[in-house]
Amino acid sequence: MKYSDVPDVRMAQEIREAPHAVSRQRDALARPVEELAARLRRKPPRVIVTCARGSSAHAATFGKHLFERYLGVPVAAAAPSIASVYGGELKLKDQLFLAISQSGSSADIIAMTEAAQRSGALTVAIVNDIESPLARVSDIVLPMSAGPELSVAATKTFVTTLAALVRLTAAWNGHAALDAAVARLPERLAAASDLDWSAALPALAGAPSLVTIGRGPTLAIAREAALKLKETANLHAEAFSGAEFLHGPVALVSPEYPILMFNPTDEAAAGMDRLAADLRGKGTALFATGSQHDENLTVLPPDQPETDAVCLIQSFYMMAVRLAERLGTDVDRPRHLRKVTSTR
Repeated sequence: MKYSDVPDVRMAQEIREAPHAVSRQRDALARPVEELAARLRRKPPRVIVTCARGSSAHAATFGKHLFERYLGVPVAAAAPSIASVYGGELKLKDQLFLAISQSGSSADIIAMTEAAQRSGALTVAIVNDIESPLARVSDIVLPMSAGPELSVAATKTFVTTLAALVRLTAAWNGHAALDAAVARLPERLAAASDLDWSAALPALAGAPSLVTIGRGPTLAIAREAALKLKETANLHAEAFSGAEFLHGPVALVSPEYPILMFNPTDEAAAGMDRLAADLRGKGTALFATGSQHDENLTVLPPDQPETDAVCLIQSFYMMAVRLAERLGTDVDRPRHLRKVTSTR
């Protein structure tokens, strides 16, 4: 069974628009990304500071992996409240400050960006609305080019942000393989949309709580999946690194406590395979991407580790729509949530 019968809800429509948005993004980002990359090569920062909330914070986690792995530049996440609540500033002269926001309207992200700019940082915003307040206060704007996203739960804006981060890393590093992989991403995302992850639905639908696990390029994917399970299915889910899970949380393992494991296709895969075998031995209900066991979640053939990870969240999103239908929740109007959340 393929997912051609996914409910015709707005969230599903927007998930299916993501491949087109990533393709469209190439032209919109070509000039600003190359100009930014050239500037960063001329004057490399010693640290990159990210600032984001919600799904955008998970995208920043993906950026941390990319920048640290391919550029060797340490990445830290800023607490926006330092500027918006406490009126403070960080010492960021000549460093790179990267704000990520779909709407570009959250007051705390804007305040932190303004503070970073005053301190002498190069401020860059990845936004969907290039006329937003965040875009106006940033030195350089990188458009997500996702187009209108009306469903409350962010999907295609998350995917396009990950693609933008891959493009920036490839341009900055001159990494031809990364650049080629993101060019192949639209077609692969379209294929990932139709992969059948229904094997996990009965266990997830009957669980009071569950865990998502990732490592390397898939840690951000695990965190985003946990958030979407809360938003769209009203399920409590907690995300962990595959390494961190063994430092205490493994005590939670039981047959009634399902685990979704997002396996990377890089050097971290071997450790995740060992963890999966250990968890199965402890009797957990484990659903792992690319696994050879009965509880497997089908994936595309490996291509490039970071873009492989992006394809995993695309497949997960479609499963989340099916899970919400099974549980009777409205994915387009999650309870207590609005599309734009502005905090200070």
